[in-house]
Amino acid sequence: MINVTKTYIPDSKKYKSYIDKIFSSGWLTNNGQFVRQLEKRLKQYLNVKNILLVCNGTIALQLAYRLLELKGKIITTPFTFVATVSSQVWEGLNPIFCDIDKETYNIDSQKIEKSITDNSSAIVPVHVFGNSCDINFIDSISKKNNLKVVYDASHAFGVTYKGKSILEYGDISTLSFHATKLFHTVEGGALVIKDDKLYEKAKKMINFGIYESDNIKYLGINAKMNELQAAMGLCVLDDIDKIIYCRKMVHEYYMSKLPQNLQFQKQNKYSSRNYSYFPVVFEDEKILLRVEYSLKKEGVNPRRYFYPSLEKLNYLNKNQYAPISSSISKRILCLPMYDSLTVKDQDKIINVIKKSV
Repeated sequence: MINVTKTYIPDSKKYKSYIDKIFSSGWLTNNGQFVRQLEKRLKQYLNVKNILLVCNGTIALQLAYRLLELKGKIITTPFTFVATVSSQVWEGLNPIFCDIDKETYNIDSQKIEKSITDNSSAIVPVHVFGNSCDINFIDSISKKNNLKVVYDASHAFGVTYKGKSILEYGDISTLSFHATKLFHTVEGGALVIKDDKLYEKAKKMINFGIYESDNIKYLGINAKMNELQAAMGLCVLDDIDKIIYCRKMVHEYYMSKLPQNLQFQKQNKYSSRNYSYFPVVFEDEKILLRVEYSLKKEGVNPRRYFYPSLEKLNYLNKNQYAPISSSISKRILCLPMYDSLTVKDQDKIINVIKKSV
């Protein structure tokens, strides 16, 4: 089966050498040497000031909301993975959906102000498929209306905006290091926090709020990354430039061979690419279903990502409408995209699509 993604597995001997050191030390978690080492290396690679590693990307979002003491309504996008929104509801927040741009698939920054009320406390945009949001405009809106900004940058590992790490924008940016991601720690995530005091508080919050061994200063939770996760991250980070390069080759081959009457995501001109996904939008859902069926018959497993549009979630207010997101979500398919995808397999995928459309 050619799946939509394939987890990058580093050299097993290299990973085992880390595991041997972990077993020898007996230090499995609680800010061990490899967590500290990975944080240091990620700061350098991503060119950020404060990064905090946690056990997964969803809890990174929950911590961001807690750290900023968000309340009431959160303006966000309906075109994202469910965790962006479910984490808000879990924290007692009320997601208010702002529709997306029909070409970039990001939140339509021109429509955000219409969604702001006296009860709004933050904007939570998503850099969809690693494509930068309209950062400058969102920044001006947030300042004008005194709103916090949390960027869900789960797809945006290594991406820059105007030559600066995309993670340095907003009050907090969060990352996911799930096994399906470009960079992974099997499970895991991170927060990039601009404010130094907030960063220091976050370091305590992920360890039950413990300030010193006998002093619990804040309400906290157990969100720590463990040493085995960090070891995987260190191995993958060694290979990350090669991974991105190989994905770029896969992306360029698709673009050179696929029918040009398909719709491809419009990239922000100030944003670099990391080639984390390859989404294609078809003319209508009927064509998409035909393509999906034909691909699966040939042993290819694409993904309707993101489907359905999140305003349709059954645990949310039903009186929200996002017609563009709803339309795109019915017509979008992510094709297989990973560093080891062969030209032979790509040709199979491309030929099926050409015949189906």
